[in-house]
Amino acid sequence: CNVGRVMEEYVYIDGKKYRRGYTTGSCAAAASKAATYMLITQKKIESVNIDTPKGIYLTLKPRNIEINKEYAICSIQKDGGDDIDATHKMDIFAKAEIIDRIDEEEDIYVTGGIGVGTVTKKGLKVEVGKSAINPVPMNMIKTEIHKVLGTDLNTYIDKSKTLKITISAPEGVEIAKKTFNPRLGIVGGISILGTSGIVEPMSDEGWKKSLSIELEMKRAQGLDKIILVPGNHGEEFIQNELGLDIKYVVRMSNFVGYMLMEAKRMGYKKILLAGHIGKFIKVSAGIFHTHSKVADARNEIMISNLALMGAPLEFLKEIDKCVTAEGAVEIIDQSEYTGVYEILCNKCRDRVKQHLSDDDIEVGVYMFRMDKSYLAKSDNADSIVEVFR
Repeated sequence: CNVGRVMEEYVYIDGKKYRRGYTTGSCAAAASKAATYMLITQKKIESVNIDTPKGIYLTLKPRNIEINKEYAICSIQKDGGDDIDATHKMDIFAKAEIIDRIDEEEDIYVTGGIGVGTVTKKGLKVEVGKSAINPVPMNMIKTEIHKVLGTDLNTYIDKSKTLKITISAPEGVEIAKKTFNPRLGIVGGISILGTSGIVEPMSDEGWKKSLSIELEMKRAQGLDKIILVPGNHGEEFIQNELGLDIKYVVRMSNFVGYMLMEAKRMGYKKILLAGHIGKFIKVSAGIFHTHSKVADARNEIMISNLALMGAPLEFLKEIDKCVTAEGAVEIIDQSEYTGVYEILCNKCRDRVKQHLSDDDIEVGVYMFRMDKSYLAKSDNADSIVEVFR
């Protein structure tokens, strides 16, 4: 029986209505439960109920059903709600079959099939060589199957046999290329994920956790220095302008403060940051979430620093008319105040150091233009770059 609560389909965030969804882990658990039931009964079912770690239960509809005496297969369509990601609307399949026992201790053997990735690097929650089915979804799968078969599987399955569940996602081979998996060393498909079973729309927390996974993985591989960049442009700058190995690079999106504190928590001793001036000018003023919806004071920060350099009022008014940091750069490039870029880099470094509150962590900063060409660096940046070489 379901002891949780029915999912409220919509939530309100900042006064707007958003639809919830459910994870690939919930899909895998529901498909596994349904396939197991249909294998045992040899009957199709119209719906399947599962509990989620969040305390919400779901009623989902099996698709692509195939039943015979050897196995049963079905799928559950992933629904990300309004937090649409690469796996939204794809089918997660489960195949249930009874095979000769593989492990004396294992009554239920769960593995990945086509479209579910394989872990090839240390530092993730799944061992190297195993299918990328995270611990929470794995537990959900086995828990839901036990609800069908009971705690003693021998009622339905001979002691010499094992129930094998194969989770697959035929579209996963291509879809995985749009995810973080290739960067994390997960090859051949998607991951079966979800810590709560429910997708909360517009969730910064989920996004932040996905970013810090890569930090954890690189630390587990023995790295104690890291390069943090906002996104693709930063990666290209590091590779093309500085000539550094991309293996040191981790994206932080707009979550500068969060990723810095994660790097500190994990024990990184040297941090190089590289980003466009439009992002890092905010950090120079102590703004550690750089999305414009959170804080956008680029003009004010630029004007105050130029004013301290003695720039005249008319010049400052021209800067104030700029709608982008890049527009301000075009004006400053034609002036005698180009030294403001280095000032901003050093202030950015100092704010990061202040945020980390750890004198043992070395920090260097590079800023670049929109065309990904060099703009400025902090005083100590070159010495830190040499460490990465």
